[in-house]
Amino acid sequence: MSVEKLEQYITNGDLVNLEALLLENPALAKSRTSHQVSPLMLSCYYKKPSVTELLLKHLEDINLFEAAASGKFDVVANLVYKHPEAINFYAEDGFTPLGLACYFGQYEIARYLVLKGADVNLPSNNGFKVYPLHSAAAGNYTQIARMLVENNAQVNVKQQAGATALHSAAQNGNIDLLILLLEHGADVSIRMEGGKLPADLAREKGFVEIAEALI
Repeated sequence: MSVEKLEQYITNGDLVNLEALLLENPALAKSRTSHQVSPLMLSCYYKKPSVTELLLKHLEDINLFEAAASGKFDVVANLVYKHPEAINFYAEDGFTPLGLACYFGQYEIARYLVLKGADVNLPSNNGFKVYPLHSAAAGNYTQIARMLVENNAQVNVKQQAGATALHSAAQNGNIDLLILLLEHGADVSIRMEGGKLPADLAREKGFVEIAEALI
């Protein structure tokens, strides 16, 4: 029941009740949620930064994946220094530290991980085959995408269902990212499972000029 309450407070961003719950039962901060991730990771996935900060106050230490997701640069740097081999390890939910940093828009951490040897072309191993570039494109993080491409990220790799970074950029109407990808060889003719082109996704979202440019 306590874990259910914990998840509820995280989901709703209920800081008052979450604080009270953690003070009553500190061990919950390191418990395992029904989503098979830690409470801290859950707060990141729900994009509740104030909840993330509260949880961090109740944690004496966090792992590399949690640090990459929550933007704790110093922790990332310290853990990579101590365990350089872990830079391309996978979290329980199937993502690498770099993949998580890209997904959550942590540019400085993503850049640091790449400088330290993180593989920019290593996809998630959870069946979704999400590459760091896919994560950056899906989140509209153009600066991260540029850094990845400049470090030899493959632009036409497909994740599950056949989507490329160009599909995400088109769907989001992100012109800067579209130009970046096209300048580095993005293929406008790649179809997702079901047959949709990047242009089709742009048109569905009302980005008519982008759609026409991608034909």
